[in-house]
Amino acid sequence: MEEVDKIIVHSLRGVGCELDDEIQSLRGFSTEMIVEAVARCLRIINNDSELSTTLPGGMSAKFRVGTSLANALTDLGYRGEIGYQTFLYSNETDIRKVLMFLVEKLPKESEEGGEEILGSSALLQRAISAEVSKRLHSPWGPACLRERGVSWRGSPPSWCQEDEGSFQQFHSWLLTVPQDVTNISKKIPKGTKRYFDNFLPFVTNLPLKHSDVSSSVLEHNGRCVSAQQEWETEWNRSGLASGLTEEGYRLKKKQKIMKRVGDQLRQSLQKARVAEAASESQNLQQLLDSLSGRSGASRTKGSRFTHTEKLQFAQDDKAIAQLGGGETPRADTEEELKAKREDEIKRLNNELNNVTNELDKLELNCQKFRTNMQQMEDQIRQQEIKNTSEEESFIVKKRTMDLLPDAAENIAKLQSVVESSTQRLVSLANQWEQHRAPLLQQYRDLKDINSQKQSEAQQKLEQIKEFRERMKAVADEARSKEELHKQLLSEYERMTKDVNRSAYTRKIMEILSNIKKQKSEIEKVLIDTKAIQKEINQLSGKLDRTFTVTDELIFRDAKKDEAVKKAYKCLAALHENCDLLIDTVEETGGIMREIRELEDQIEIEGKKKILANLEKITEDFQQMKKENMTLMAKLKGSS
Repeated sequence: MEEVDKIIVHSLRGVGCELDDEIQSLRGFSTEMIVEAVARCLRIINNDSELSTTLPGGMSAKFRVGTSLANALTDLGYRGEIGYQTFLYSNETDIRKVLMFLVEKLPKESEEGGEEILGSSALLQRAISAEVSKRLHSPWGPACLRERGVSWRGSPPSWCQEDEGSFQQFHSWLLTVPQDVTNISKKIPKGTKRYFDNFLPFVTNLPLKHSDVSSSVLEHNGRCVSAQQEWETEWNRSGLASGLTEEGYRLKKKQKIMKRVGDQLRQSLQKARVAEAASESQNLQQLLDSLSGRSGASRTKGSRFTHTEKLQFAQDDKAIAQLGGGETPRADTEEELKAKREDEIKRLNNELNNVTNELDKLELNCQKFRTNMQQMEDQIRQQEIKNTSEEESFIVKKRTMDLLPDAAENIAKLQSVVESSTQRLVSLANQWEQHRAPLLQQYRDLKDINSQKQSEAQQKLEQIKEFRERMKAVADEARSKEELHKQLLSEYERMTKDVNRSAYTRKIMEILSNIKKQKSEIEKVLIDTKAIQKEINQLSGKLDRTFTVTDELIFRDAKKDEAVKKAYKCLAALHENCDLLIDTVEETGGIMREIRELEDQIEIEGKKKILANLEKITEDFQQMKKENMTLMAKLKGSS
């Protein structure tokens, strides 16, 4: 970590932080130095001069500065846990992570106020590069829209006039584009090709407004892309599983659609026929009503009274004309005419009622006749069925009666016929078995072959799906890598090439040499450890073998001599004590490892400066209490 701290300190001195020469690691950083370093790095990265590089005296102001620095780091993309406590109550590990992140984000080595000493040419080049990078990161728009103005993300450039009349709504038209022109495998009819060549207008002439050409082309392209994606999805889901080719699957889908359309048309035609039949029956009923005089009879035909009246007036006129001026007969009075009209109306109503009653009786008789006719048809059908069954039974009975006079001979004949039929059935069964066995074997073989083919097809189908998924994954990975390459290339082009990296290179080489030395030392230690372990294993094996041999020799003589028996007991006690010593040594080694781990943890916790931070928090708390008391006193004094 010391080498990393040296690199961080060197980078901070390069950005304008005033650090003493004695400071070579982050352990000597104070809170003010940390805030200054982070603020200067953020100023250079974000071109923001609002961040304060000094820590104010008041606690609330300190909290605001720490919070603003934490928010700026979060917006810059820092993923670790960060807050005001990271800067006010610093931890060496967290500060190292933050400063490493900021050093990586620094565009170049620069000092504060470096822009003030730049010349006019350098400032012009920097302004040009900033404008070019802004244009590259802005959305593309066609030339016809750039002339009238286009909406930009963020603040628009100076040449873009944002007025209400410069923007237009996105409106598209349906475009007719030649299909399968570049596909050599498909033949285009001559008439279609002639239409494409001579009569189909250009895409720029299809929309009514020329400003809608780009939106129409974009809409058509999006529709084609979405249709292709939907077809690929459908083909991968159900097309491949069907086992058909693309043309066969399309034809089958077309047939299904045509069948569905035909069913809908047939249903609609049946509904139309039912409605037409209902309308015809209604018209027929109206015709019957008109014939029976139920409605409109008095309007269509004149009454008998009106005819006699007209005839009487005509005869009177004729008589007057013949007499040539004689005396006119006496005309009926209005009361008599009214009485005659009422009598005529009553008589006609009576006749109308009689006709309607007769029609109702006729309709009732027709209905009875229809029901009787249906009943008779049902009876005729039942009788025909009964007749056929009785005829069959009669034929059987007749044949049986014909066989009764010579019963014995007929029975013998029947038995011979039955035996011959059974023998024929047996022979046919044997022949069928002879034909059936190879056919059954062939069927089983074909079934096994078919199942194998199906399994192979299923495996190939699964392999095709896996290949497609791999292709998609590889394509996505390639696109992401291309985007990353473009991003890194743009960042590389934005970086200045005159940065002196000799110090970094020298430090990196020193770190690598130290790592190599440490690696060689670790390898030596591992080799020594392996040798010691091997020697321990050899000695333990030799000890076990020696103890076993000694135990056998002494145990053999211990049965005869008491001194040898005591020596055997001493040997067993010695072996037991040696095992206890080995276990004690192993436990001591484990305890020593735990002690080293605890010491490392103590060192790590010591780096966190918990006690110092606690004392600092206590002091800050007391200072906040004092500030609150002064504020309360001011509030009371003002009230």
